[in-house]
Parts: sequence; structure tokens; C-alpha cells
Amino acid sequence: MQLGLIGLGRMGGNMARRLKNGGHDVVAWDRSPDAVQKLQRDGIAGASSLDELVTRLTPPRAVWVMVPAGDPTEQTVAALAERLQRDDVIIDGGNTHFKDDIRRARDVEPRGLHYMDVGTSGGVWGADRGYCLMIGGPAPIAARLTPIFRTLAPGQGAIEPSDGLDVTRTTAHEGFVHCGPAGAGHFVKMIHNGIEYGLMQSYAEGFDILRNAPYDFKLEDVAELWRRGSVVSSWLLDLAARALVKDPQLSEYVGNVADSGEGRWTVQAALEQDVPADVLTTALYVRFRSRREHTLAEKLLSALRAQFGGHVEPKS
Repeated sequence: MQLGLIGLGRMGGNMARRLKNGGHDVVAWDRSPDAVQKLQRDGIAGASSLDELVTRLTPPRAVWVMVPAGDPTEQTVAALAERLQRDDVIIDGGNTHFKDDIRRARDVEPRGLHYMDVGTSGGVWGADRGYCLMIGGPAPIAARLTPIFRTLAPGQGAIEPSDGLDVTRTTAHEGFVHCGPAGAGHFVKMIHNGIEYGLMQSYAEGFDILRNAPYDFKLEDVAELWRRGSVVSSWLLDLAARALVKDPQLSEYVGNVADSGEGRWTVQAALEQDVPADVLTTALYVRFRSRREHTLAEKLLSALRAQFGGHVEPKS
């Protein structure tokens, strides 16, 4: 199947390679000519401009946008809408807010264009492991694009479907699933990333307690141990073990932790729906705290302790 791909960064470039290896015809474009040339050396067709990418695709076209959320995605979708024709498909695979998907789908509909949102998880490892795909948009268009999704997804592999799952009615066991209309895919991905924040925070706190315990634990050994037979085993734990083996003290990191935005959106969704999300909210706030050495709140805590109890702030 033919696919246009815009955005050849950490994930986009690997997705293009996985699709090529799966037998698909990919035409790729990026604002960076170097990124395009790098893919061309791997045998993937490159375009020198957005116009060239569109003209090299055979109608009905499908173009996957893999650029940063916000203005870059907004501008790219708008530029594509001006160039594509009726029955063509725009696919947003970035970390877009689901409400923006709903609006964009509505905006391109009068042109006869189809808009799909695909929450994509897999990171830099996806080229080999495959990508978990959470898909929103018209069901018939999702069906049309199934060959693309099936190649990008990891497939069932060695993980057996859950007992009782009717695999004749879903593709979830293959690593991709149509979640609903416009915005549904990115809504599921948003919650996925919110949960990820909480899982990461749990591991971080647990290993921090181990580090400060009255025992000389080798954290890399504990992490490796838990990977085998433990109920807390996961791919995130695999990655933690990898990092601890490489650098048990994690000395190359400062601990300033960014957030992609989806953790914030998850908390906002919880507020809008009156759903308590204690762990996910706390995990997000910890990331905020990590970017400051001393906040006004911490200074006020010290000041209050000194005022009411005469507690002297310890000097670091």
C-alpha cells in the first residue's frame, strides 16, 4: 500500500523503515533535507517539498503526519487540506489533544477529506518491536488503512489473547484497534500516557526508598530480579533495569523531568468528568516539582516551621 509520511524524527523515520520492510510504498518528506536524504539512502522515496509529496501519491491518497503537536501539526494539516482531493486521508499520528482532532475532522469534511487520529506508542524501539496504535476516525477508512496499521503494529507475537477475548471481532490482540470516531484514538493515547506517568513515578519512588534503606542493595540486581516472575514486571521495568546496569548511580541525569502535555490533558479530562485521579495527578505534579530546586511553597514551609516551632532550616 502507498503512504505519504511527513515528519522523520525519532519515530517517523523508523516508521518509514518498518513500512518499507513490510512491503509498502512510502514517500517521505521533512523540513530537514538531511532527514529525507538519510531515508533515501535506505531505499525510501523522498520528496523535496509538500507539493512534490502530494503529486507522487496516487489517489485516493493517505498522508501520515508525524510532527510535534500544536502549531506544527495544525499548520501541516491545514497545508495538506489545501492540496489533497476528495476521498484522500489525513492521518495525525502525533500527540494531539483529542478536541483538536474533532475540530479538524469537522473542518476538512466539507472538502470531502477524511481525518484519522492515531495515538502511537512505541518510541524509538518501535522499528523493531512495533507500535501500539489507538485509532480514531471513520470506521470504513480505518478498514481501508488496515494494511498500514497491521505492518506498523507488533502483531500478536508470543502474547496469547486474554482468555475469553473474541479475536474475530477485534484486532486489539494484534496491537492496533479502532477506538471510535474522530478524537477517540488520541483520547485513549492520552489516558495511556497519564497511566504511564503513574507507573514511572511508582518505580521511581520504590527504587528511591531502596537506595535510602539501611541495606546495601544493588538496584540493578533488584530490577533484574523483578523482571522475572514478579507481578510488577513490565517493559518500563525492563528499561529501568537497562538504565541501572549502565549507570547504577544514574549520575548522568539531573532529574529535571519534562512532560509531553498528555499527562496534563489526562488530569483535565478527569476534572471535566468528575473522576478522581489521585495517582496520575500527583505524578504530574512531581514532574513540575522536579524542574525547580526550591519553590516558594518549600520556602514558606520552612518559614512556617520556624515561626511556630522555632525549627531551624537545615543548611545543605
